[in-house]
Amino acid sequence: MTNFDPVARPYRWLEYMSFGPWLGRCRNAQLVHLSGARHALLLGDGDGRFLARLLAANPILTADVVDSSQAMLRLLDQRIRRCGPQASHRIRLHHADALEWKPSGTYDLIVSHFFLDCFFSQQLEQLFAGVLPHALPGAQWVISEFAIPPNAFAAYLARGIIGLLYRAFGLLTGLHVRALPEYANPLLRRGLALTHDRRYLAGLLCSQIWTKPPRAKML
Repeated sequence: MTNFDPVARPYRWLEYMSFGPWLGRCRNAQLVHLSGARHALLLGDGDGRFLARLLAANPILTADVVDSSQAMLRLLDQRIRRCGPQASHRIRLHHADALEWKPSGTYDLIVSHFFLDCFFSQQLEQLFAGVLPHALPGAQWVISEFAIPPNAFAAYLARGIIGLLYRAFGLLTGLHVRALPEYANPLLRRGLALTHDRRYLAGLLCSQIWTKPPRAKML
């Protein structure tokens, strides 16, 4: 069973030692486009660095946060409490497997940073089927992920880096996934469109917004 508790506390430093500031820049790249959001769903937001900035940028935003790691949720809660009592009152924490968690509300913003790569492709189908019916027309899904660049040499290096990361996280957390899953086509099939796309480190990192149009048909 996958358990991210062992990497919760050192994760920030492991991230910085391996990629410097780039994962953080990738997470925050789309903040400028999210000022209109009112109710967000965050899937596996880790220690809450992004959520703290999102709440500061959206004074009336509320958020549901889902994470299977109790240790990560504890760190996130501590960080948001340091932002003041009003910030902590605007979030609800859910200690749950995102594949099994059942949303009870609707959302105009969904966020998953370096989260989809923890699933097999068939599991993503299950995740999308469970979450996207709760996305309002015009809702945005912000996705930060590793990617394979189009350049052949960069792609060769990226596959090596991604392979090492999967092996390391497999040892530390029990994660069984060993390859990036396909998420673009399932989102397209469900009516979402890629509306913003930024790349970093020669294409190794991508920051995207997928938007659900009004009255999109969800499969």
